[in-house]
Amino acid sequence: MLSAASIDEIDAAAWNRLAGTHCPFLRHEFLAALEHTGCVGPGTGWTPAHLTVSDEQGLLGAIPAYRKSHSWGEFVFDMGWAQAYARVGLSYYPKLVAAVPFSPASGARLLVRAGEDHARVAGELIARLEATSQAEGLSSAHVLFPTEPDRALLEAAGWLLRRDCQFHWHNHGYADFEAYLATFTAEKRKKTRRERRRCEEAGIRFATLRGADLTPKLLDVIYALHAQTFLRHGNEPYLTREFFTEIARTLGDALMVKLALVADAPVATAIFFWSRDTLYGRYWGALADFHSLHFECCYHQGIEFCLEHGIQHFEPGTQGEHKISRGFEPTLTWSAHFIAEPRFRAAIADFLAREAPAVDAYAQDVAQHTPFKRA
Repeated sequence: MLSAASIDEIDAAAWNRLAGTHCPFLRHEFLAALEHTGCVGPGTGWTPAHLTVSDEQGLLGAIPAYRKSHSWGEFVFDMGWAQAYARVGLSYYPKLVAAVPFSPASGARLLVRAGEDHARVAGELIARLEATSQAEGLSSAHVLFPTEPDRALLEAAGWLLRRDCQFHWHNHGYADFEAYLATFTAEKRKKTRRERRRCEEAGIRFATLRGADLTPKLLDVIYALHAQTFLRHGNEPYLTREFFTEIARTLGDALMVKLALVADAPVATAIFFWSRDTLYGRYWGALADFHSLHFECCYHQGIEFCLEHGIQHFEPGTQGEHKISRGFEPTLTWSAHFIAEPRFRAAIADFLAREAPAVDAYAQDVAQHTPFKRA
């Protein structure tokens, strides 16, 4: 079992042969672009520490992992835990995190070569996460947004589970957008059509661009639009301009951009990644406040893309109850936590036991507000 200080220390083809790496965020190319362009690495609080295990055939399993000196960019908020450690004179940071930086999308975290005994190899990887955090004197290890099989293995290993609620869209075999709207109540169907019509009446049309279509000039425009969303809230973008240049070249069609145009001039953009079964909404930005443009660019256009390409799921990112009325449904997401200090493990376990019913109740409540007709 080895720890790699850079994804470049691991053979790209071998990494990409591991089950689960069809997800664009788990591709060697994506993780490498984060490192090559300074999104992670020195000075960012994200220090690559990828774990691998090999056999006579080569790479057998791996975990995308980072030592973290803060909790930003994870979307599983444990700052309160860090404050509790500080109050008794202990350090919560650094910690070990198995995750894809800045990507709150569920996916494989315990990567195992296809055809192998997943439970056995994943068990080795879980044990190594624990051993590494203890050997280095880290407070904890965390696996963020795992798949259901990985979540079950982590729970069986005694890790603490935390749930959260996102809003995801599911394709139930709709022939087109109108067939999808036919499942809405009349009131919600009318509202959605009105939203879409407002964009048409404003003279907005959309171009669908893939990685190979994105020239340096277009990337300059797209990056500037998306950066405005961060700057408007007093934050710097997580991803650099150079990241998009590299990812457009190395991931190609897995990067998809919707560009909103008025008289051929770009006015807004939504940035997506996609795999054979899932569309992932990531970033958005606009030059001006056009009525309903955010909903059209980020959600309706994404749903149409799914319908055109037979994509089954659409994860548009975190938060946003406004997604419910557009047909996104509450979906539980998970994280798993290994807490080294026994007293804090007990305290955090108690906190999670009290938090869980509230999350479940919230998901059940908002599910009553989806736009679909009731049976």
